[in-house]
Amino acid sequence: MKSIAIMGASGHCKVVADLALLNGYDDIVFIDKNPEIDMLGEYPVADEDTDLDYYLEHHYDFVVGIGDAKIRRKVQKNLEEMGADIVSLVHPAATVAYDVQIGAGTVVMAGAVINPSTVIGKGCIINTSASVDHDNVIGDYCHISVGAHTAGTVNMGDNCWLGIGGIVSNNIDICADTFICAGGVVVKNITKPGKYAGIPARIVPI
Repeated sequence: MKSIAIMGASGHCKVVADLALLNGYDDIVFIDKNPEIDMLGEYPVADEDTDLDYYLEHHYDFVVGIGDAKIRRKVQKNLEEMGADIVSLVHPAATVAYDVQIGAGTVVMAGAVINPSTVIGKGCIINTSASVDHDNVIGDYCHISVGAHTAGTVNMGDNCWLGIGGIVSNNIDICADTFICAGGVVVKNITKPGKYAGIPARIVPI
């Protein structure tokens, strides 16, 4: 039996649970701080405050199913400090080149494509039908959203979010803590953290 605990109990967690099922896990549990939730879909929800130690002691694999990058980072770091076995999950309908490096806690969804010589950090989300081309370096806790695309030789810092349908042109550097809105097109390096939108993408007030 393969057992996994998914941190969180939200809509994104449902997708991660399906991903776990397709990766051969037959014992799946969510762990959340809300004691009023006891089921999410067909899977049980355990109380983080009272039950987390049980799953650590019984050597469950762990993955964080929380979409918010700041919270995902905090939860994963806490798991690391407790010695949890944090795994990455790749959908069988994703295409990942043989030499791609994927960090612990990263999830790669259906239809995603990751091309050769790319490094994906830990705790990332490569979402449905997204593509990350050759020789990319994607930092920790990034989210490449549904249908978003990066061209070749893109370097993206930690905690970045490329919104739905967003595009990053080739040979672009993006600094950490950058949010690119849905449909934004990045054609020049981004050196200042913030929120960017439009074609071409420009910084906008938050």
